[in-house]
Amino acid sequence: MDWATKGVLQSSRVPCAATLYTMEDSSSLLHRGLQVFAVLQWIFSFLGLGQVCLVALLLAALGRTWILMVLYLTWLYRDRDTPRAGGRRSAWVRNWAIWRHFRDYFPITLVKTAELDASQNYLFGFHPHGVLVVGAFANFCTEATGFSRLFPGLCPHLLMLPCWFRVPFFRDYIMTSGLVSSDKASAAHLLSRPGGGQVAVLAVGGPLEALEAKPGALSLRIRNQKGFVKLALEHGASLVPVFSFGENEVFQQFPNPPGSWVRRVQVALQPFLRVALPLFHGRGGLPLPFRAPIRTVVGAAIPVQRTPRPSRAQVDELHAVYVERLTQLFEEHKARYGIPADRHLELT
Repeated sequence: MDWATKGVLQSSRVPCAATLYTMEDSSSLLHRGLQVFAVLQWIFSFLGLGQVCLVALLLAALGRTWILMVLYLTWLYRDRDTPRAGGRRSAWVRNWAIWRHFRDYFPITLVKTAELDASQNYLFGFHPHGVLVVGAFANFCTEATGFSRLFPGLCPHLLMLPCWFRVPFFRDYIMTSGLVSSDKASAAHLLSRPGGGQVAVLAVGGPLEALEAKPGALSLRIRNQKGFVKLALEHGASLVPVFSFGENEVFQQFPNPPGSWVRRVQVALQPFLRVALPLFHGRGGLPLPFRAPIRTVVGAAIPVQRTPRPSRAQVDELHAVYVERLTQLFEEHKARYGIPADRHLELT
Protein backbone atom coordinates (compact mmCIF):
# COMPACT_ATOMS: atom_id res chain seq x y z
CA MET A 1 0.00 0.00 0.00
CA ASP A 2 1.53 3.37 -1.05
CA TRP A 3 1.60 6.45 1.15
CA ALA A 4 -1.11 8.20 -0.84
CA THR A 5 -3.53 5.33 -0.26
CA LYS A 6 -2.72 5.30 3.46
CA GLY A 7 -3.37 8.99 3.66
CA VAL A 8 -6.78 8.61 2.05
CA LEU A 9 -7.76 5.79 4.43
CA GLN A 10 -6.56 7.64 7.51
CA SER A 11 -8.35 10.83 6.53
CA SER A 12 -11.55 8.86 5.91
CA ARG A 13 -11.51 7.73 9.55
CA VAL A 14 -11.57 11.26 10.96
CA PRO A 15 -15.20 12.14 10.07
CA CYS A 16 -16.34 8.80 11.54
CA ALA A 17 -14.59 9.55 14.83
CA ALA A 18 -16.00 13.07 14.88
CA THR A 19 -19.47 11.69 14.20
CA LEU A 20 -19.08 9.21 17.07
CA TYR A 21 -18.05 11.97 19.47
CA THR A 22 -20.96 14.12 18.32
CA MET A 23 -23.43 11.28 18.94
CA GLU A 24 -21.99 10.67 22.40
CA ASP A 25 -22.22 14.36 23.26
CA SER A 26 -25.80 14.51 22.00
CA SER A 27 -26.74 11.47 24.05
CA SER A 28 -25.14 12.99 27.16
CA LEU A 29 -26.95 16.29 26.61
CA LEU A 30 -30.24 14.43 26.15
CA HIS A 31 -29.80 12.50 29.40
CA ARG A 32 -28.87 15.63 31.32
CA GLY A 33 -31.84 17.44 29.84
CA LEU A 34 -34.17 14.64 30.91
CA GLN A 35 -32.68 14.76 34.40
CA VAL A 36 -33.33 18.51 34.67
CA PHE A 37 -36.88 18.04 33.40
CA ALA A 38 -37.51 15.23 35.92
CA VAL A 39 -36.35 17.39 38.82
CA LEU A 40 -38.24 20.49 37.70
CA GLN A 41 -41.53 18.62 37.30
CA TRP A 42 -41.08 17.16 40.80
CA ILE A 43 -40.42 20.59 42.32
CA PHE A 44 -43.45 21.98 40.49
CA SER A 45 -45.53 19.11 41.89
CA PHE A 46 -44.88 20.25 45.45
CA LEU A 47 -44.72 24.00 44.92
CA GLY A 48 -47.38 24.63 42.30
CA LEU A 49 -49.43 21.58 41.34
CA GLY A 50 -51.75 21.88 44.33
CA GLN A 51 -52.70 25.44 43.37
CA VAL A 52 -53.21 24.39 39.75
CA CYS A 53 -55.52 21.59 40.89
CA LEU A 54 -57.62 24.03 42.93
CA VAL A 55 -57.92 26.43 39.98
CA ALA A 56 -58.84 23.55 37.66
CA LEU A 57 -61.52 22.41 40.08
CA LEU A 58 -62.97 25.90 40.30
CA LEU A 59 -63.01 26.41 36.52
CA ALA A 60 -64.61 23.00 35.99
CA ALA A 61 -67.25 23.75 38.63
CA LEU A 62 -68.13 27.03 36.89
CA GLY A 63 -68.26 25.44 33.44
CA ARG A 64 -70.28 22.78 31.68
CA THR A 65 -68.54 19.99 33.54
CA TRP A 66 -69.91 21.06 36.91
CA ILE A 67 -71.84 17.82 37.26
CA LEU A 68 -68.55 15.88 37.04
CA MET A 69 -67.13 18.04 39.83
CA VAL A 70 -70.17 17.33 41.99
CA LEU A 71 -69.68 13.61 41.45
CA TYR A 72 -65.94 13.89 42.19
CA LEU A 73 -66.49 15.90 45.37
CA THR A 74 -69.10 13.37 46.50
CA TRP A 75 -66.63 10.56 45.94
CA LEU A 76 -63.91 12.64 47.63
CA TYR A 77 -66.00 12.94 50.77
CA ARG A 78 -66.50 9.19 50.88
CA ASP A 79 -62.78 8.67 50.27
CA ARG A 80 -61.62 11.24 52.85
CA ASP A 81 -60.11 8.66 55.20
CA THR A 82 -57.92 6.90 52.62
CA PRO A 83 -54.79 9.02 53.34
CA ARG A 84 -55.02 7.83 56.96
CA ALA A 85 -55.67 4.21 56.00
CA GLY A 86 -52.56 3.30 54.03
CA GLY A 87 -53.25 5.45 50.99
CA ARG A 88 -53.60 4.15 47.45
CA ARG A 89 -50.21 3.13 46.06
CA SER A 90 -49.53 2.46 42.39
CA ALA A 91 -46.61 0.22 41.43
CA TRP A 92 -46.88 1.63 37.90
CA VAL A 93 -46.35 5.22 39.06
CA ARG A 94 -43.53 4.25 41.43
CA ASN A 95 -41.71 2.63 38.50
CA TRP A 96 -42.03 5.50 36.03
CA ALA A 97 -38.84 6.03 34.00
CA ILE A 98 -38.84 9.70 34.98
CA TRP A 99 -37.87 8.77 38.53
CA ARG A 100 -34.67 7.15 37.27
CA HIS A 101 -33.74 10.44 35.60
CA PHE A 102 -34.62 12.19 38.87
CA ARG A 103 -32.28 9.82 40.72
CA ASP A 104 -29.42 10.32 38.26
CA TYR A 105 -29.57 14.12 38.44
CA PHE A 106 -27.94 14.21 41.90
CA PRO A 107 -27.35 11.13 41.95
CA ILE A 108 -29.20 9.37 44.81
CA THR A 109 -28.23 6.02 46.31
CA LEU A 110 -29.97 3.85 48.91
CA VAL A 111 -27.50 2.03 51.20
CA LYS A 112 -28.53 -1.08 53.14
CA THR A 113 -26.54 -1.95 56.27
CA ALA A 114 -28.62 -4.76 57.78
CA GLU A 115 -31.37 -7.23 56.94
CA LEU A 116 -34.92 -6.35 57.96
CA ASP A 117 -37.45 -9.08 58.72
CA ALA A 118 -40.46 -8.66 56.41
CA SER A 119 -42.76 -10.16 59.06
CA GLN A 120 -42.31 -7.04 61.22
CA ASN A 121 -43.59 -3.48 60.92
CA TYR A 122 -41.07 -0.64 61.07
CA LEU A 123 -40.88 3.05 61.77
CA PHE A 124 -38.01 4.62 59.82
CA GLY A 125 -36.71 7.87 61.29
CA PHE A 126 -35.37 9.96 58.40
CA HIS A 127 -32.64 12.55 59.06
CA PRO A 128 -32.06 15.32 58.19
CA HIS A 129 -35.30 16.78 56.84
CA GLY A 130 -33.57 18.91 54.22
CA VAL A 131 -35.49 21.58 52.34
CA LEU A 132 -37.75 19.22 50.37
CA VAL A 133 -36.83 15.73 51.70
CA VAL A 134 -35.42 14.85 48.28
CA GLY A 135 -33.75 11.64 49.44
CA ALA A 136 -36.84 10.41 51.27
CA PHE A 137 -38.99 10.83 48.18
CA ALA A 138 -36.57 9.20 45.76
CA ASN A 139 -35.85 6.23 48.02
CA PHE A 140 -39.25 5.53 49.56
CA CYS A 141 -41.78 6.92 47.06
CA THR A 142 -40.22 5.48 43.91
CA GLU A 143 -38.39 2.32 42.95
CA ALA A 144 -35.58 4.25 41.26
CA THR A 145 -33.04 3.29 43.94
CA GLY A 146 -34.31 -0.27 44.31
CA PHE A 147 -36.06 -0.28 47.69
CA SER A 148 -38.10 -3.41 46.94
CA ARG A 149 -35.00 -5.21 45.69
CA LEU A 150 -32.95 -4.30 48.78
CA PHE A 151 -35.78 -4.89 51.26
CA PRO A 152 -38.08 -7.54 49.75
CA GLY A 153 -41.45 -7.87 51.38
CA LEU A 154 -41.46 -4.35 52.85
CA CYS A 155 -43.87 -1.64 51.73
CA PRO A 156 -42.69 1.94 52.48
CA HIS A 157 -45.03 4.89 53.13
CA LEU A 158 -43.63 8.40 53.51
CA LEU A 159 -45.63 10.43 56.04
CA MET A 160 -46.61 13.89 54.80
CA LEU A 161 -48.42 16.80 56.46
CA PRO A 162 -52.21 16.23 56.48
CA CYS A 163 -52.94 19.60 54.86
CA TRP A 164 -51.70 18.34 51.49
CA PHE A 165 -54.36 15.63 51.43
CA ARG A 166 -57.13 18.19 51.55
CA VAL A 167 -56.33 19.45 48.04
CA PRO A 168 -58.57 17.75 45.43
CA PHE A 169 -56.81 15.83 42.62
CA PHE A 170 -53.41 16.60 44.13
CA ARG A 171 -54.01 14.24 47.05
CA ASP A 172 -54.92 11.44 44.64
CA TYR A 173 -51.70 11.95 42.69
CA ILE A 174 -49.33 11.98 45.66
CA MET A 175 -50.93 8.90 47.20
CA THR A 176 -49.95 6.87 44.12
CA SER A 177 -46.29 7.13 45.20
CA GLY A 178 -47.02 5.87 48.70
CA LEU A 179 -47.41 9.19 50.50
CA VAL A 180 -49.85 9.12 53.42
CA SER A 181 -50.97 11.55 56.10
CA SER A 182 -48.57 12.11 59.00
CA ASP A 183 -51.23 12.29 61.71
CA LYS A 184 -51.12 9.73 64.51
CA ALA A 185 -54.06 7.69 63.22
CA SER A 186 -52.33 7.20 59.87
CA ALA A 187 -49.05 6.00 61.37
CA ALA A 188 -50.92 3.79 63.85
CA HIS A 189 -52.83 2.16 61.01
CA LEU A 190 -49.58 1.16 59.30
CA LEU A 191 -47.72 0.04 62.40
CA SER A 192 -50.60 -2.10 63.65
CA ARG A 193 -51.16 -3.99 60.39
CA PRO A 194 -51.14 -7.76 61.03
CA GLY A 195 -48.61 -9.80 59.10
CA GLY A 196 -45.98 -7.05 59.10
CA GLY A 197 -44.21 -5.70 56.05
CA GLN A 198 -45.30 -2.09 56.58
CA VAL A 199 -42.80 0.77 56.86
CA ALA A 200 -43.81 4.23 58.04
CA VAL A 201 -41.12 6.75 57.08
CA LEU A 202 -41.07 9.93 59.17
CA ALA A 203 -38.84 12.99 58.79
CA VAL A 204 -38.38 13.30 62.55
CA GLY A 205 -37.12 16.89 62.60
CA GLY A 206 -40.35 18.16 61.06
CA PRO A 207 -40.89 21.36 59.07
CA LEU A 208 -38.83 23.53 61.42
CA GLU A 209 -35.72 21.46 60.73
CA ALA A 210 -36.02 22.52 57.09
CA LEU A 211 -35.07 26.04 58.20
CA GLU A 212 -31.64 24.68 59.18
CA ALA A 213 -31.09 22.88 55.88
CA LYS A 214 -28.13 24.47 54.13
CA PRO A 215 -24.80 23.16 52.79
CA GLY A 216 -22.53 21.90 55.55
CA ALA A 217 -25.25 21.89 58.22
CA LEU A 218 -25.43 18.87 60.56
CA SER A 219 -28.11 20.17 62.92
CA LEU A 220 -30.94 17.80 63.87
CA ARG A 221 -34.09 18.58 65.86
CA ILE A 222 -34.47 15.40 67.88
CA ARG A 223 -33.95 15.94 71.63
CA ASN A 224 -37.61 16.84 72.20
CA GLN A 225 -39.03 14.80 69.32
CA LYS A 226 -40.34 11.78 71.21
CA GLY A 227 -43.81 11.23 69.80
CA PHE A 228 -42.53 8.76 67.20
CA VAL A 229 -40.81 6.73 69.93
CA LYS A 230 -44.03 6.53 71.94
CA LEU A 231 -45.90 5.44 68.82
CA ALA A 232 -43.38 2.65 68.19
CA LEU A 233 -43.80 1.44 71.78
CA GLU A 234 -47.59 1.47 71.56
CA HIS A 235 -47.54 -0.81 68.50
CA GLY A 236 -44.34 -2.77 69.04
CA ALA A 237 -42.86 -1.50 65.77
CA SER A 238 -39.09 -1.66 65.40
CA LEU A 239 -37.32 1.68 65.03
CA VAL A 240 -34.81 2.14 62.21
CA PRO A 241 -32.54 5.21 62.06
CA VAL A 242 -31.89 6.54 58.56
CA PHE A 243 -29.32 9.21 57.73
CA SER A 244 -29.27 10.84 54.32
CA PHE A 245 -25.78 12.16 53.61
CA GLY A 246 -25.88 15.12 51.23
CA GLU A 247 -29.53 15.98 51.92
CA ASN A 248 -28.62 19.50 53.04
CA GLU A 249 -26.23 20.12 50.14
CA VAL A 250 -28.75 20.45 47.30
CA PHE A 251 -30.22 23.87 48.19
CA GLN A 252 -28.95 27.13 49.63
CA GLN A 253 -31.10 29.38 51.82
CA PHE A 254 -31.39 33.10 52.36
CA PRO A 255 -29.50 33.85 55.60
CA ASN A 256 -31.85 33.13 58.52
CA PRO A 257 -29.78 32.63 61.68
CA PRO A 258 -31.71 32.10 64.93
CA GLY A 259 -32.89 35.46 66.26
CA SER A 260 -32.93 37.17 62.85
CA TRP A 261 -36.14 38.80 61.65
CA VAL A 262 -36.36 36.25 58.82
CA ARG A 263 -36.24 33.31 61.23
CA ARG A 264 -38.74 34.95 63.61
CA VAL A 265 -41.24 35.39 60.77
CA GLN A 266 -40.70 31.81 59.54
CA VAL A 267 -41.20 30.33 63.01
CA ALA A 268 -44.24 32.53 63.70
CA LEU A 269 -45.98 31.50 60.47
CA GLN A 270 -45.30 27.78 60.76
CA PRO A 271 -48.11 26.96 63.28
CA PHE A 272 -50.67 28.71 61.05
CA LEU A 273 -49.49 27.41 57.67
CA ARG A 274 -48.48 23.97 59.02
CA VAL A 275 -45.46 24.07 56.72
CA ALA A 276 -42.11 25.83 57.02
CA LEU A 277 -41.20 28.53 54.52
CA PRO A 278 -37.49 28.15 53.78
CA LEU A 279 -36.36 30.82 51.33
CA PHE A 280 -34.27 28.52 49.21
CA HIS A 281 -32.60 28.52 45.83
CA GLY A 282 -30.31 26.30 43.81
CA ARG A 283 -28.42 26.67 40.57
CA GLY A 284 -28.46 30.15 39.10
CA GLY A 285 -30.64 31.46 41.91
CA LEU A 286 -33.49 29.24 40.69
CA PRO A 287 -35.34 26.48 42.59
CA LEU A 288 -33.25 23.94 40.65
CA PRO A 289 -31.17 21.95 43.15
CA PHE A 290 -27.41 21.67 42.95
CA ARG A 291 -26.05 18.42 41.57
CA ALA A 292 -24.80 16.96 44.84
CA PRO A 293 -24.81 13.21 45.59
CA ILE A 294 -27.28 11.97 48.22
CA ARG A 295 -26.45 8.72 49.99
CA THR A 296 -29.33 7.50 52.17
CA VAL A 297 -28.05 4.96 54.71
CA VAL A 298 -30.60 2.68 56.39
CA GLY A 299 -29.41 1.42 59.78
CA ALA A 300 -30.17 -1.74 61.69
CA ALA A 301 -33.53 -2.19 63.42
CA ILE A 302 -33.97 -1.45 67.11
CA PRO A 303 -36.36 -4.11 68.50
CA VAL A 304 -39.30 -2.63 70.43
CA GLN A 305 -41.48 -4.50 72.89
CA ARG A 306 -45.15 -3.60 72.49
CA THR A 307 -46.29 -1.43 75.41
CA PRO A 308 -49.85 -0.12 74.91
CA ARG A 309 -49.44 2.58 77.57
CA PRO A 310 -45.73 3.41 77.83
CA SER A 311 -44.54 5.51 80.74
CA ARG A 312 -42.47 8.64 80.25
CA ALA A 313 -39.42 6.78 81.56
CA GLN A 314 -39.87 4.04 78.95
CA VAL A 315 -40.19 6.61 76.17
CA ASP A 316 -37.10 8.45 77.36
CA GLU A 317 -35.10 5.24 77.60
CA LEU A 318 -35.95 4.11 74.06
CA HIS A 319 -35.42 7.63 72.74
CA ALA A 320 -31.90 7.64 74.21
CA VAL A 321 -31.15 4.30 72.51
CA TYR A 322 -32.44 5.63 69.20
CA VAL A 323 -30.31 8.78 69.39
CA GLU A 324 -27.27 6.67 70.24
CA ARG A 325 -27.86 4.35 67.26
CA LEU A 326 -28.44 7.30 64.93
CA THR A 327 -25.23 8.97 66.07
CA GLN A 328 -23.35 5.70 65.66
CA LEU A 329 -24.74 5.26 62.14
CA PHE A 330 -23.56 8.75 61.21
CA GLU A 331 -20.09 8.31 62.71
CA GLU A 332 -19.54 4.95 61.00
CA HIS A 333 -20.30 6.27 57.52
CA LYS A 334 -19.34 9.97 57.54
CA ALA A 335 -15.75 9.49 56.30
CA ARG A 336 -17.00 7.49 53.31
CA TYR A 337 -19.20 10.39 52.24
CA GLY A 338 -16.73 13.23 52.65
CA ILE A 339 -17.47 14.55 56.14
CA PRO A 340 -14.32 15.44 58.13
CA ALA A 341 -13.49 13.42 61.24
CA ASP A 342 -13.87 16.47 63.48
CA ARG A 343 -17.47 17.13 62.37
CA HIS A 344 -20.27 15.66 64.49
CA LEU A 345 -24.05 15.85 64.65
CA GLU A 346 -25.50 18.90 66.41
CA LEU A 347 -28.54 17.64 68.30
CA THR A 348 -31.09 20.22 69.42
